[in-house]
Amino acid sequence: MFFAIAGHNLTIVGMDANYIKPITTSYIMISPGQTMDILLTANQTLGHYYIAARQFWSLGVGVTNFDQVNVTAIIEYSGNYTIPLSPSFPSTLPTYKDLAAAIKFSNLFRSLASKDHPVNVPLNITTRMYITISMGQIDCKNSSTCTTRGAEIILATSANNISWSNPVPIDILLAYYRNISGVYTTDFPDQPFHYYNFTADELPIALATTDLGSKVKVLNYNEGVEVVFQGTNLLAGAGNHPMHLHGHSFYVVGSGYGNYNNETDPKNFNLVDPVAVNTFGVPKNGWLAIRFVANNPGKHMTWGMAAVFIVKNGGTAETSIRKPPPHLPPCKVPLESWLQNNDGSDGKENQSIFI
Repeated sequence: MFFAIAGHNLTIVGMDANYIKPITTSYIMISPGQTMDILLTANQTLGHYYIAARQFWSLGVGVTNFDQVNVTAIIEYSGNYTIPLSPSFPSTLPTYKDLAAAIKFSNLFRSLASKDHPVNVPLNITTRMYITISMGQIDCKNSSTCTTRGAEIILATSANNISWSNPVPIDILLAYYRNISGVYTTDFPDQPFHYYNFTADELPIALATTDLGSKVKVLNYNEGVEVVFQGTNLLAGAGNHPMHLHGHSFYVVGSGYGNYNNETDPKNFNLVDPVAVNTFGVPKNGWLAIRFVANNPGKHMTWGMAAVFIVKNGGTAETSIRKPPPHLPPCKVPLESWLQNNDGSDGKENQSIFI
């Protein structure tokens, strides 16, 4: 979404509770899940000024049936002046499909990287993942997992051609902690199943076939992780898409357009002052590279095109997930049954979970 205030600049000083090098700009672009700390100085001529926002539409160029309503509010200066017939509208607010404005804004962010606010980008990377994020389709003809009545095919977002399926009735955190088998598998792939020109204009529909699964990636405590999210144009569904990592901040070390090149693109990674956030957008028909340290034990999920990470416990109580309280029966499970089956003697004291 684009946002601007007529006649005023905005100064961004933080994102997702992390300081950044201050950015003075006439507009911002913010994605679902992002937060920004912004300063506004009311130093203009006394009057009324529109605050305005509109969505950034990054999908098909020929698509016009999207919401094109501007959201507005008004800043009114106090004092003695003639009230204008109409407030000023922000001339700097980008249009709905202004891809250049989106690119320019996304490339502005840098961490402070100062003595008081150091940057600790992991350099010793022990896990590297290349994850395609796509629109896909699930064949419902012979599947009991589809809930759309009468549908033979349903659309589904996917990560490496796997569409996340929530296990029922036991959640992953409980299953991992209690060592309950059959709830999930630990074979989420580090790479796509198939390599092709991910951002081509026309792609075979067969590539969009997606599997439902409850697959997770297990990480060791305190290991350095690098993930490259690769946007695709499957089903003509390419668009700017925010990715969020639960329980961690990550460093945005690189981004670009087209297909990620694992030989040339890492040479341009920013390992000096990359911004630290928990949500950032993958460019339309492009890629986003992030790094983080897996130091928050538990079960964590990257939302949107969902995938799950399980981080093992560290070696101390401070680096391990707490045991569930005894008064935590799942819904519809009698307390007596819960206490009987969860007496804490499961041998998992040295591991923890997160999504």
